[in-house]
Amino acid sequence: MELMGEKARLTDPVRPGPGLSVEEYAERNTAAVRIAAVEETTAVGRTTADESARAPADTSAADSVLGAQLLRRGDLNGAEPHLRAATAAGDRAAANNLGVLLHQRGYPEEAAEWWRTAAVAGSAAAAHALGRYHRERGDEPAAFYWLRQSAESGHALGAYALADLLEHHGEDGAEEWFRAAAERGHREAAYRVARAVHARAEELAARSGPTAAAARETAEEAERWFRQAAARGHRRAALRLGALLERRGELKEAGRWYLTSAKDGEARAACALGFLLRDAGDEESAAVWWRRAAEDGDGSAANALGALHADRGERQAAERWYRVALDAGSDNGAFNLGLLSAAQGRTAQAEQWYRRAAYAGHREAANALAVLLLQRGDAEGAEPWFSKAAESGSVDAAFNLGILYAGRGDEPTARQWYERAAASGHAEAALQVGIALLREGELHTAERHLRCAAGGGSVEGAFRLGALLERVTRHGTGELGSEHELGRPDGARPEYEEWYERAAEHGHRRAQVRLGMCAAARGEVVDAARWYRAAAESGSPNGAFNLGLLLAREGSEPEAAVWWARAAEAGHGRAALRLALISARGGELDEGQFWCARAMELGPAEVAERAAKLREALRSELTA
Repeated sequence: MELMGEKARLTDPVRPGPGLSVEEYAERNTAAVRIAAVEETTAVGRTTADESARAPADTSAADSVLGAQLLRRGDLNGAEPHLRAATAAGDRAAANNLGVLLHQRGYPEEAAEWWRTAAVAGSAAAAHALGRYHRERGDEPAAFYWLRQSAESGHALGAYALADLLEHHGEDGAEEWFRAAAERGHREAAYRVARAVHARAEELAARSGPTAAAARETAEEAERWFRQAAARGHRRAALRLGALLERRGELKEAGRWYLTSAKDGEARAACALGFLLRDAGDEESAAVWWRRAAEDGDGSAANALGALHADRGERQAAERWYRVALDAGSDNGAFNLGLLSAAQGRTAQAEQWYRRAAYAGHREAANALAVLLLQRGDAEGAEPWFSKAAESGSVDAAFNLGILYAGRGDEPTARQWYERAAASGHAEAALQVGIALLREGELHTAERHLRCAAGGGSVEGAFRLGALLERVTRHGTGELGSEHELGRPDGARPEYEEWYERAAEHGHRRAQVRLGMCAAARGEVVDAARWYRAAAESGSPNGAFNLGLLLAREGSEPEAAVWWARAAEAGHGRAALRLALISARGGELDEGQFWCARAMELGPAEVAERAAKLREALRSELTA
């Protein structure tokens, strides 16, 4: 049994500087000019009803607009006198923009004074900037006050900043304000809403009971928010949307969103796009995107590139990319370097890399290290690593612990680990549990485990399942057999033959022999010969013997003798007896005695008895 194992801008959600920056004016379709135009009549300490004030108001509005334009171009020296002139005339938009300018020049305290002036006059943008200023200085009560003022005035950035502050403190109302900001076009807010709703959907899906419909509706809402954020250019939302679509099997649309996100610089999306292309058979394009992601620091992409080169036999390139993955902080890099070293026979280096990854918590590396130690005879050193890997969730390690305890003769403990691995879908572990249950006579439970093993790809499991079904079907030993024949159309092959064929197609010799016997029983000589020959050429004595029988019945005794000789040389007593009979009929008495002696040696008892009688007859013939 073999051991197992081998995803100063105010819109920045991280730490943006306070105030409405020039970039935001551009992002909001020259909002600076628009804000000035909207607010130009709202002068501090002045009303527009006074006709005599129109000319100065027009001048201040022009200064405000011109200052905003120069600020947007980065001309701080040119913008400042215009903004100060407009501010002196009571233009609140200019006061806000003057605060932005001063903040950019490194005068945050003076900037805050002008923001306060504009905020008191009703500027939501200034209130937002002032709230961010206070938050950065740790004055969170003041930050709450001004951000709420901004949010309640309908300012998207203010609503987002308030929601972020509420969420930071774990207070209620954060999602409500994220939604308010998202509905006003704030893409990061839409992404944050999507994440919160998606988390609720997963929580609902994990619960038992009648929550499936609610979970589905919540997941659909989350997807709508991800789409909204992604459509506005949010690259992480595009990544998450692509992942949702990929899990749902909508690969074409998933690829489009991965591509959108990757082009915007999201390394994880480039990596995911690479896997999508690889699975579609386009390895060259996959490598292009993996390389792009790896160069941007994505360890998974670097590992994928390493594996691609390793599969092509390009070991130096593989090692280089695995080291890039390791430098990017990926423990998989160390594990893969261990696998690469082991494949080259460099076990000392492999052990070092496995240990490095295992100490970092890589469970498959811990399993691989244990396998390596066990292979060199250090069972005591291997056991704790197997245990560590198994307790961390490695199914292979749980199976390997079963092998370890079985080798010590501790079948109950081995059975426990096999059952644990089988419960997680390990096909070979399910096979071992099934075999144990067969020995105990628990046919129904054995069948269930053998089906898991066979369905999981275990060739031996497919053969054992076929043998069990044939046994109960042919002998009519109860309900198990009748269940599997129930509802099968007349003339259809029994189910056990289907499992034999699955195993036989993977080279299982005993399954090939059994399949040949089933075909022969139906008179399908050609199919029977094909399966017997396949088994015989793979070294099966039974296959060679049965092929000989089939050929002899068809009148090809010389060719049959060739296959019987091969079977007899491999230890098949009945084949030796057949050769003795052929020799006797042909008058080759000495050779007949030789094959009689061989048949007596190989058995079974009835064959040995017949061979002894034939040898005595041949001796009598020789002495006559």
